[in-house]
Amino acid sequence: MKKYLVMLAAATLAGASFTAWSIEPLTSSDTGQLRPAGTVQASGASSLDDLQDKLAEKAREQGAKGYVVNSASGDDRMFGTATIYK
Repeated sequence: MKKYLVMLAAATLAGASFTAWSIEPLTSSDTGQLRPAGTVQASGASSLDDLQDKLAEKAREQGAKGYVVNSASGDDRMFGTATIYK
């Protein structure tokens, strides 16, 4: 029983730390009190999900709390830009 509680606590803490580092795409109405802090761009993505992941990673590296995708284009080698918000 004690092992079960320790594992449950560890999983909860791991989930909490993951959400602290996760970054979400925002809509224009979600930006609220956040201020635009620049743009990021990514290329070479194989799908829209991959492009969004690449943009999110670059926004996270810049310390953003969220981002809004401005453009996405391409077929097999997609590219796009996003405004980051802090």
